[in-house]
Amino acid sequence: MTDETVETDETPKKASKLPLIIGIVLALAGGGGGFFAVYSGMILGSDSASLEEETVAPKTSDPLPDVSYVGLDPFVVSLTSGGGADYLRFRAQLEVPSDHQEEVERVLPRVVDVLNGYLRALSTADIESPDALVKLRSQMLRRVQIVTGQERVSDLLVMEFVLN
Repeated sequence: MTDETVETDETPKKASKLPLIIGIVLALAGGGGGFFAVYSGMILGSDSASLEEETVAPKTSDPLPDVSYVGLDPFVVSLTSGGGADYLRFRAQLEVPSDHQEEVERVLPRVVDVLNGYLRALSTADIESPDALVKLRSQMLRRVQIVTGQERVSDLLVMEFVLN
């Protein structure tokens, strides 16, 4: 008894890729249709948004507050640093209520002195961080408000802040 292997010329048939292609196309079409339905508000959309669009009344704008701006002369400050000399060129404006403008202008030399002293105490590393201007601005505003009075200066607007 000998074992003989029987060879056949028949190869197994490959499965058709048509159902896979149809499934992918339908999945993409369904996903795109679902995205459009949610994005346009047809599904899960709020009705209040459409009601607000329909009943938009013309808004009356509130009048702007009665403010004036007191400009500070630009000044250059040498910064404390470990190495070479670094200079900061600074210019700002103070936002004040119009009825306090004259009072703030009278104490302007004192305001410049306070800002000059504060900026001179800074190092280059204090200024180079991304959020430094926000922190410095709030610190400077607080110092200005101490000199002028809390109700006399409402904001400090930095017009120029250049490090050389």
